[in-house]
Amino acid sequence: MVEPGHPQLSIRRQCELLGLNRSTFYYTPAGESELNLHLMHLIDEQYTKTPFYGSLKMTAYLRRPPHEYTVNRKRVQRLMQKMGLQAIYPKPRTSIAAKGHKVYPYLLRNVAITRPNQVWSADITYIRMLRGFMYLTAIIDWYSRYVLAWQLSNTLDGRFCLEALDLALAQGKPDIFNTDQGVQFTSLGFTSRLQEAGIRISMDGRGRALDNVFVERLWRTVKYEHVYLHDYAWVPELEKGLREYFTFYNQERLYQSLAY
Repeated sequence: MVEPGHPQLSIRRQCELLGLNRSTFYYTPAGESELNLHLMHLIDEQYTKTPFYGSLKMTAYLRRPPHEYTVNRKRVQRLMQKMGLQAIYPKPRTSIAAKGHKVYPYLLRNVAITRPNQVWSADITYIRMLRGFMYLTAIIDWYSRYVLAWQLSNTLDGRFCLEALDLALAQGKPDIFNTDQGVQFTSLGFTSRLQEAGIRISMDGRGRALDNVFVERLWRTVKYEHVYLHDYAWVPELEKGLREYFTFYNQERLYQSLAY
């Protein structure tokens, strides 16, 4: 655990020794009322199982046994919006398209994925914590399922996505980079980095949950195999746990689709 005021080691050095991002030490989880956080955690678990649930079905789910919460649809819509889940579309919408930004065509329909660095993809998901929540972005190679980079944030601004992109590009570059149409990924800062590297940009069609299927599978795996098994209370613990999990995910975990 990082100890502020340590007589010999600065916070920066302690974070380095623990393998933590120093900026993450200062993060506090985004918060809501205790009841709303509980509802958001239930919504997150159910949405991970049934990503086709919009606010209407999610409201019905929360009202029925075993939960039986007296919630209206307007409240559920607000919580899903805060979590980045869009009721209209059958896929997580952790980012919303910004007016005026260019939207690129989807380039991967019927394309065979045959080698590493052919296609990379990025997305954002909600990560629950004991007394709040964070957002996680990750960049994955479609062929190998390798997680090239990831970052945490307690807001949905685009900075943490750019940080993840820079970390990934330091390792190489793909032919095509695919994202959703969210403002984090349609921003000039993000797209210009890809264009400067000579990477073709692809963006999901609205309402097409399978356009970014490998990242959607990653989120389910991370949550069921790690996040839901731990009740992280503070952000450095969460970052350390995710770092250990992604090391396992990349180096040890067996994949049936990759012949184990």
